[in-house]
Amino acid sequence: MDYTWHCDSPLGGITLASDGEALIGLWFDGQKHFAASLDEAPEERFLPVFEETARWLDYYFAGRVPDFTPKLAPRGTPFRWAVWALLSDIPFGQTATYGEIAARMGLTSAGARAVGGAVARNPVSLIIPCHRVVGADSRLTGYAGGLERKRRLLEMEQGVRFVTKT
Repeated sequence: MDYTWHCDSPLGGITLASDGEALIGLWFDGQKHFAASLDEAPEERFLPVFEETARWLDYYFAGRVPDFTPKLAPRGTPFRWAVWALLSDIPFGQTATYGEIAARMGLTSAGARAVGGAVARNPVSLIIPCHRVVGADSRLTGYAGGLERKRRLLEMEQGVRFVTKT
């Protein structure tokens, strides 16, 4: 059984999802691939993992690096898990390119497209920081939560202005 809970953030509503023990999803309202990995009819219920995640979000949106991470159990393929693990290594206030992630996985530059697909389907936004992945020329490209939201997240973390790819 999957469970959901909704909360608000400075960048809009967020839906959290859990398998009852771990966080399996964190999506901004209207995000692409929203709740794609959930049971058809999740039950809305406040759980301890949601309380811990809300505390993490409070730290994050206050501009502080949380010193804890809720228990995570995102659903995905082994390839996606490998990409998400590398996303988790991108420090607060820094970015990486799709090509850099592909290279770290031992893939050719053509593998950056496959990395992009895994990044786009990250079910635990923010905590697994897919918003920190940028194009080869440091331009903002692709974010399931929307480019404006990605821009604001990165600016909040870095105080840097980014150019959106047109």
